[in-house]
Amino acid sequence: MSSHPPKADRSDIWVSRLRDHAKRMGEGRGLVVEGRLTRMVGLTLESVGCRAAIGGQCDVVSSNGTHIEAEVVGFGEESLYLMPTGDIRGLEQGARVIPTGSVCEAVVGDHLLGRVIDGAGRPLDGKGGLHADERRPLTGQTFNPLARTPIREPLDVGVRAINALLSVGRGQRLGLFAGSGVGKSVLLGMMTRYTNADVTVVGLIGERGREVKEFVENSLGEEGLKRAVVVAVPADNPPLRRMHGAMLATSIAEYFREQGKHVLLLMDSLTRFAQAQREIALAIHEPPATKGYPPSVFAKLPQLVERAGNGDKGGGSITAFYTVLAEGDDQNDPIADAARAILDGNIVLSRRLAEAGHYPAIDIEASISRAMNEITTYGHQDAARSFKHLYSLYQQNRDLISVGAYEQGSDEQIDIAIAAMPALTEFLRQDMRTPVNLRESLETLEALFPSEPEVEMPGDLPLQPADHV
Repeated sequence: MSSHPPKADRSDIWVSRLRDHAKRMGEGRGLVVEGRLTRMVGLTLESVGCRAAIGGQCDVVSSNGTHIEAEVVGFGEESLYLMPTGDIRGLEQGARVIPTGSVCEAVVGDHLLGRVIDGAGRPLDGKGGLHADERRPLTGQTFNPLARTPIREPLDVGVRAINALLSVGRGQRLGLFAGSGVGKSVLLGMMTRYTNADVTVVGLIGERGREVKEFVENSLGEEGLKRAVVVAVPADNPPLRRMHGAMLATSIAEYFREQGKHVLLLMDSLTRFAQAQREIALAIHEPPATKGYPPSVFAKLPQLVERAGNGDKGGGSITAFYTVLAEGDDQNDPIADAARAILDGNIVLSRRLAEAGHYPAIDIEASISRAMNEITTYGHQDAARSFKHLYSLYQQNRDLISVGAYEQGSDEQIDIAIAAMPALTEFLRQDMRTPVNLRESLETLEALFPSEPEVEMPGDLPLQPADHV
């Protein structure tokens, strides 16, 4: 008896096999040419034998079972340069490098509200897994700048000095500039709690790991977290993961903007994002240009920042605050200087004020909001200019006044500034636990500098006693 199946059965088997093969061909990517790992210096992996596009993902698999994900960040004549997105322990020479044909994507959706995730979109809060509502490229999409909705509406941030003297518009992008330890995170926390926004997206990029839990519990709180998304990528993460964290936070904010929501994006810090790009660029032999920063760093900054702001369809907005670390309190640090040029304003924090117990330690003279004239009344602008005029006049003569070298009556304007200084200083101070809304801020400023039709010069504006603050 023949052991072969009947001819009809053999036909069914071949049809089934062909169907399965066609299905695999339709789902697959065809032939995948693998490479091998030839060199590793620092965190840079070098492979030969395969091809992949910049930004493409590769799996690196060792014979001992170690498996990591890496992204193509550069290439040479025969080599690909890869940067890992996770731990590289156990990786060995000659490991297989397998291009996946995919790129890093952001998982976005309403399910992210109330969650804390890492730079890869994985949950850190122990509240279970996340399902993908929608995926989009981490790099975002640019749109016609002429289609952007103009900044026309003021935004209440709950900080009197900012509301009154550095007014913020909905859709504006500002930087908090300061050295270490002068209150950037505290001020950021105040604005997180008190700003009127539908959704808050927080990117904690490259900062200390202990700050993540403190920010979630102390700055956001249980109620604040319900309408917030936190992307946490501490300093011990690889540089590529830190960059991905900043881009992921921006992608999430873009998603909610497209839903017509007003989003508050807080990123701490923009400097750590730039430093991560510097690490990657130097590792693949890009020459440094300005104080150790390669040119690609200054190209990446506007690509990230320009994604925030008002959209091109109206309705939603992203108001963004980026902290910028001025190394050694140097406001001309390359990253601080570049950020100042591409942002819509800067709020500078002073170490001298912080050491004197003046909080928030905002240096009013060095700070500016470029959208203020578009969102405030003429009376408000006059009062703010009057405040800055008297405050700056006192600071310019501060040393003479302190040592008693200035004689009262020598200059009428300086006399007014000296009399006004206690009220001005009290106006700028605010307890971090006490919000001051926009209306209260303007009423207090107008009490100091009432708007009068005949007044033209800031120095001529009458000043009210300090008890009006």
